[in-house]
Amino acid sequence: MEVGQFNESHTHDLGHEIFLILQGTAEFEIDGHKEVVGPGQMCVALTDEAHTVRNVGEDEVIMYLSVTPHIHPTHTYWTDNGTKRPPRFNKSGSFDVPADTSQSASELADKQLAAMDRFADSVSAAIAVHRDRISAFKKAECESNRESAAAARDAMWSALYPMFKEVYAVADAWNAFTARSAD
Repeated sequence: MEVGQFNESHTHDLGHEIFLILQGTAEFEIDGHKEVVGPGQMCVALTDEAHTVRNVGEDEVIMYLSVTPHIHPTHTYWTDNGTKRPPRFNKSGSFDVPADTSQSASELADKQLAAMDRFADSVSAAIAVHRDRISAFKKAECESNRESAAAARDAMWSALYPMFKEVYAVADAWNAFTARSAD
């Protein structure tokens, strides 16, 4: 950030934003609280916390930042009366990612739908396992059978793991689609 530069106040619907100052001095305002942060210091804006950053020093600010999870649109902007503005989908280059024009936005939309279908299937499978294994877990707990309770819990995790993998695949497909549709 150049001297005096600042960004528009915004939030993140899904992600936390982590800032690590590498060089310079920045003033952060997060949900109305202001702090000046220098090299080696960091701060975090949690999901839905309005925040802005301003270079208040005499040198350029260089920072590492990460919005996690990084699902488009990453930034949510608000009107003065507190109404959410329409989403802004950024081009690939705005996140230092080269534009991939090998697939059309329509092809990526189809991949998004396929990812959603796989996710829905994984949710259905996880629900079925949980319905069965929660009963087994409760029975084992009542019988003070820690080994059986742990086995039921582990089976539930085994069903959740593929579901979480699929939700990450949905996010990747979504980000590819939205960036390509904005390019």
